[in-house]
Amino acid sequence: MAKTRRQIEDDLKLIDVVIELLDARIPISSRNPEIKKITQNKKRIILLNKSDLSDEKINKKWLEKLSKEAPVILTDSNSGKGIEKVTKKIDELMKEEIARQAARGRINKTIRVMILGIPNVGKSSFINRISKRTTMEVGNKPGVTKSKQWIKIGKNQELLDTPGVLWPKFENNKIALNLAYTGTIKDDILEKTEIAYELLKELYGKYKINIQERYKITDEEIKNIEEKDNSIYELMSLIGRKRGALVSGGNIDDEKTARIILDDFRNCKLGKISLEEP
Repeated sequence: MAKTRRQIEDDLKLIDVVIELLDARIPISSRNPEIKKITQNKKRIILLNKSDLSDEKINKKWLEKLSKEAPVILTDSNSGKGIEKVTKKIDELMKEEIARQAARGRINKTIRVMILGIPNVGKSSFINRISKRTTMEVGNKPGVTKSKQWIKIGKNQELLDTPGVLWPKFENNKIALNLAYTGTIKDDILEKTEIAYELLKELYGKYKINIQERYKITDEEIKNIEEKDNSIYELMSLIGRKRGALVSGGNIDDEKTARIILDDFRNCKLGKISLEEP
């Protein structure tokens, strides 16, 4: 991280506008606190990406909250929603500067833009969309972007991609969990069963109906579960049973059940869900 931060600070000398890409489901947890500090003297745009996966009512709250510090745009890199607004907003932010440059005889100035975001927030997909190309490596896993590259994104705009970087120590366990739920922290270094259990506990209060509808769980089954000591594990076991995640003897395969729950959340099969509110 220290090396990447030094590189970003060095590259910022060339930059006119900074785009900060956040995951709309977890705008707090997906925001590296260092980014705001090192880009505070630059024109900025905040993108709430993956907004197709997040709760629309909560999206509006985040728009209102974050727009107090910089222009905010809801984007979905997969469908292309909001992408055209980004280049227009860049031109708008640079309008006065372009006019000053033109008055000095310098026309056709290239606007240089830097995109920053943590791993797995959708930077590669966003760049493919905004540059209308499909050559960048994209994957639903962190760490796909590894090197610096300039990409033409408009008539007079160039975008500098940077590797996604996490901070060395999370402020609290909640941030770490949110990053694990969304796949930013690699699954192969985590205990999937524990992460799925914590996610189910998180969703149960606010999005219980989503869980019931997805796994066809009746009100009576919910009532029976809630009477048990460890109701969340009982719910997880019921989901495993309904999905056929069983091992010999008819016991529940906890790891397979966990994988089902995490995949369903990440692929929006549990509906549009936001894990953080302003």
